[in-house]
Amino acid sequence: MVNPESPKDSPYVMELEPGNYAWCSCGKSAKQPFCDGGHRDSGFLPVVQRIEEKTTVAWCGCKKTAGAPFCDGSHSKQEE
Repeated sequence: MVNPESPKDSPYVMELEPGNYAWCSCGKSAKQPFCDGGHRDSGFLPVVQRIEEKTTVAWCGCKKTAGAPFCDGSHSKQEE
């Protein structure tokens, strides 16, 4: 699989209401960090996350997280 695009080198931190959210895993969405269907024919699919109560979340912006869809600090690790 091709590596995703990295639209941002930091997380998208936002307060969310309860509901279902589709996180963009390909990096091509114009509505980051959410999916807008830009992944078509890319081999990527959105990651649907259910938020149960109003909360602040940090969505991964670099698309390198091991804990999708949330930021795990991968953007701050140096490439070797």
